[in-house]
Amino acid sequence: MTRTATTSAPLHPLLAQRWSPRSFLHTPVTDDELRSLLEAARWAPSAGNHQPSRFLVGRAGSPAFAAIVEALRPGNRTWAAGAPLLVVGVARLRNDDGTERPSATFELGLAIGQLITQAHALDLHAHAMGGFDAEALASSFSVPDDHRAVVVVAVGHVGSPEALPAELAAREVAERRRLDLADLAFGMRWGEPAL
Repeated sequence: MTRTATTSAPLHPLLAQRWSPRSFLHTPVTDDELRSLLEAARWAPSAGNHQPSRFLVGRAGSPAFAAIVEALRPGNRTWAAGAPLLVVGVARLRNDDGTERPSATFELGLAIGQLITQAHALDLHAHAMGGFDAEALASSFSVPDDHRAVVVVAVGHVGSPEALPAELAAREVAERRRLDLADLAFGMRWGEPAL
């Protein structure tokens, strides 16, 4: 199932065809695929090469997977529990000297972006979500106090929309939409389109 975006300028197919499904096949993500995803994240840009991104990995059927699913909000749990792989992106919020690292979540976002793009290159799909209990994850995984779970990503092969509850199935095939560039990119004054 492909859902290529309608764009105002040409995009690389990996970007134009990327979308966030909620229905996944039960086919496991292989060790080689998982290593490739984590390598893509590891080689993301990092300010000063401090590399503040960390990852919690749960495969379907494992205690780690169950703990991640339990931390999800009910709406996400409904569909994400059917994915074969869940990855939690965790940001290290302080440097070695204890000073705050304000760009940590941005750097984690870059790493997650590369993980998602690599997933698509491997014919997998990924769906990032923010609806979860970070404190529950911190407790379950003994996450250090200077780290914070920022995102959970479901990864797998796309399944059928019919496998989802009716409301989610409809969202799975709905038209893809984004704000116009004029609403996102500004010039000298806020709200003044850059293009």
